Formats: sequence, C-alpha cells, structure tokens
Amino acid sequence: MSITSGTHTGPVSTGWSAGLERKVRQMANASPALPALRVGVVGAGRVGAVLAARLQQHADFTVTAVAGASDATLARAAALLPGVPVDKPSAVARASDVLLLTVPDDMLANVVRVLADSGAITEGQYVVHTSGRHGLSVLDPAADLGARVIALHPAMTFTGTAVDLDRLSGCVFGVTATRSERRMAERLVDALGGRLMPVPEEMRTLYHAGLAHGANHLVTLVAEAMEILRAAGADDPAGTLRPLLTAALDNALEHGDAALTGPIVRGDAGTVAAHLADLTANAPHTLPSYVAMARATLDRAAADGRLLPLRAVKISAMLDQAVAEAPRAETRPEHRAVRTRRLRHGGIA
Repeated sequence: MSITSGTHTGPVSTGWSAGLERKVRQMANASPALPALRVGVVGAGRVGAVLAARLQQHADFTVTAVAGASDATLARAAALLPGVPVDKPSAVARASDVLLLTVPDDMLANVVRVLADSGAITEGQYVVHTSGRHGLSVLDPAADLGARVIALHPAMTFTGTAVDLDRLSGCVFGVTATRSERRMAERLVDALGGRLMPVPEEMRTLYHAGLAHGANHLVTLVAEAMEILRAAGADDPAGTLRPLLTAALDNALEHGDAALTGPIVRGDAGTVAAHLADLTANAPHTLPSYVAMARATLDRAAADGRLLPLRAVKISAMLDQAVAEAPRAETRPEHRAVRTRRLRHGGIA
C-alpha cells in the first residue's frame, strides 16, 4: 500500500467531512437559548395589562413587574398577570430590558421625563410607548440617555380583560421606529400576534385622528341611535341595530361611499324633515349630531353625483332651519349627575 502526500480525496476525506458536519450540528443544538427579555409595564390599565399578558405567553419575553396604584389596576394585574409584582414606576423601569409605557397621552411626556431624571432609564434599554398620537419625539429624554425608543400603537379597543387577548391576533400596530430599532418592533408585534404598519413621525396625529373618528365617534353614534330607538318603544335597541350595523360596517369597509344608502342619498327631503321634527320633540340631545352627520353625508353624496344639486340645496336648508329653530338641548339627567359628581370630587367638568 503506497502513501502519497497531499490532500486525500477518497473515502477517508468524505468520512471526516461528515463527522465534522455532525459535530457542528451538535454544537449548534447544544448552544443555550437566549434569555427572555425582561418586560416592565408602567400604566397597567386596560391596554398595558392586556399587552403584557400576551407578551408573557411568548418565549422571547417575560414580564417582571408592572406599575399602577388604582384598585382597578391591581385587580386587572391579578387577573391577567398572576404572580407578577406591582411596584413603583422607577423600580419597574430599572428591572426591565423593555420598558412599556401605556399611560394616557397627556401624561406620557411627564412620565418619560420623571423616569429619565430619576436615573431609571439606561443606555441600551428599549423604551416603548403605546400612544397613537405621539411618535418618537416624546421619548427624547430617554433617547438622550442612550435608550432605544419605539412608538407602537395597537389599533384596537380594549376592555382590559382576557377577552382582548384573542382580539390582538391580526391587530394592526402603528409603529414609528428608526431603522436600527425596526427589528425589535417586529419582534414585539410578532409576539403580540399583530401586523406592523409603519407610520411616519409627522403623521402620527393624523393616523390617530382617523382611528378615533372611526371607532370612538362610532360608539357615540351607536349609543345615540339606541336611545332614539328606545324612545320609539324598542325593547331591544341593540338587537335591532346589530345586524344592520354589522352589514353597514362591512359594506363601508369593502366599498367606501358606494355603500351609502338612506334618505339623504336618495334625496328624500320629506323623510329627512320628519326625522328632524321627531328628534326635536323626542330626543333633542341627539339633534346636533344627527345634523352634523347628515351634512357630512349630504356633501359626500352630492360630490360624487348621486344627489341632484337642487335636492342637496333643499335638504341643506332644512338642516339649517332645524338647528335655528331647535330649543336649547338639555343635558340628559344621567350626564348632569356625572358632571355634578366630578365637580364635587375636584374633577374636570
């Protein structure tokens, strides 16, 4: 048997290569998994507690502490985050790799400033807020300390209960982040089961206005519609409206203005006049919003040519007259009672 110098290319070399590949795979499999990032939540309200509970279900994150002082917050944390300690905001911030700020919009800037000034925010820490209105600039005090900042807003309404956990699946998150923080934003949205939608810094407020107009004002509209039906004698206003509203919403989301039906787009001035008269007599507190929405509907129907100009002018004049002749709408009794209680407790009227 002769031995030659150089590199073997026969079976011995093949076996050595296969053995090396097995060794590499074994080393990769033996590598320890990265530890879960510690998440702290300041403002464990309806949004914060639910987001924290969803993150807690993901292997990449573990919720270490939350901050909140109200009875509702404590009850919510106990229900959604059992075993997670409730602590002061500064302590929560110091114990987290990812600090989630889920406080009201008007409080956010002050919370960031106080945490930054107290030394609770550190270089390399992720500081994430869930405000729809604000972008990254509100987090400047944290960024100045070297924190990595993200604005991440869920386009969802929250009850603050376990019902919300499944609703997050497929929820859009309006995200504003620099290129270097985009990966973490994607990890968070993925862990929350949502879909990421980039929102430029200068468009945050407009983005949030669209959501508020569509969802918050819809609640007011539906509540008033139920009151009108109740005044008309309906024993189940919600059940009466549900199939109609579901169909109208689905059609509007699918077809936009083309889904519009009703007396205004048909130019039925007599029906609109009858509505105005009965609302003035039986539910006067709903008249201003009815007129406002009727005007908006009138403008859109006229703009796309479905309503003849003469009919549009006639209906517009009727709306003007209804407002001019309507008696000053009294605040509903239950609203007066709420206002009185707020004043007695030093709240904002």
